Amino acid sequence: MGIGSSVSGAWAFVQRRNRVGLRRVGTSFPKVIQMTASAVLAYWIAEQLLGHDAPIFAATSGLLVLGFGTQTTVRRSLEVAIGCTLGVAVGDLLLTLLGSGLWQAGLVLFLSLMIARFLDSGPIFTTQLGLQSVLVVLLPIGAAGPFSRSLDAVVGSLCGLLIVMIFPRDPRRTPMAELGKLLGELSGVLQECGRAVSTSDSTLAFHALVRARGTQHLMDSLPAALNLAREVATLAPAHRRHRQDLERLKVAADKTDLAVRNSRVLARRLTTVINHGALTDRGVEAVSGLLTELSEAVDAFGYAVLETNESGYRKAVGRAKRELAECAARLDPTSLQVSGMQGEGMVLLLRPLVVDLLEATGTSHEDAVALMPRL
Repeated sequence: MGIGSSVSGAWAFVQRRNRVGLRRVGTSFPKVIQMTASAVLAYWIAEQLLGHDAPIFAATSGLLVLGFGTQTTVRRSLEVAIGCTLGVAVGDLLLTLLGSGLWQAGLVLFLSLMIARFLDSGPIFTTQLGLQSVLVVLLPIGAAGPFSRSLDAVVGSLCGLLIVMIFPRDPRRTPMAELGKLLGELSGVLQECGRAVSTSDSTLAFHALVRARGTQHLMDSLPAALNLAREVATLAPAHRRHRQDLERLKVAADKTDLAVRNSRVLARRLTTVINHGALTDRGVEAVSGLLTELSEAVDAFGYAVLETNESGYRKAVGRAKRELAECAARLDPTSLQVSGMQGEGMVLLLRPLVVDLLEATGTSHEDAVALMPRL
């Protein structure tokens, strides 16, 4: 029985690995095509047009400039391109001065890495410069002479950059996905806050606080993702039309960031409100219902954020606005059957959170505030 369970477990592991591998191959297929085209094009140009024999550095530079990963942007590709080209040039120069051999390769690698760290702090730049320079010293010189390999590296780098600019990944995908995850977490936090109120369980409110604090990595990654996306949309002709979408995403991300921070304050206050029994039975029912509806409105906005089609986005965000507006209209302690300083303070904390969410959907600050009852 022990052997049977081991075999079953091993087979399940192999199946999981196969599924993951096939999924990874499917998502990487466009990048594989681009990398192959870049390497072959660079090799062909260096061999057929420039007359270089076996221009391996043209192919490797064209391949490395693209690379795998979600952050293959113009900036990253340019960094790799400069690293590859400069590495080959440094290797060629030192090879001319020092000759080839093991100690020369060690010295070249040391000097290349020192130069790379002086020029740039990025690990990609340093690695590419060092790798290319040491390969230049170790590999035999072609018939075209040592500095022909530097030209090959330039050709490969330019081919890679050209493909990045002509066929870039949709720049909206990463920030949309990150913002969608953040909104999903915010919805979950509000849902847990609603359950905490309905069950008068301060532990659930504390769990909501912990979950809200756990979103910090998403909040930190969003600005970088948006900056990279704007860079691609600016430089790539195919995606310049998406610049307006990215500006809208930036506003949504900034306002969602504020809403998440407000949710932390709300969850922390809820623990005190629940522990002191500050809500009446009617107040518990009204507040828990409001928090649940607010969670559903955030979910609706999360679906809207993931819409790439303009008409689909407008329809989805319209629904989110209506649901948020309905929640905003109820943010009055009296209508929520809430009294006392602690309970009223909790309702007051909800008001800026809902305003931030409404602004994230594109509503102006004045219109968002006008949706709320006067106090």
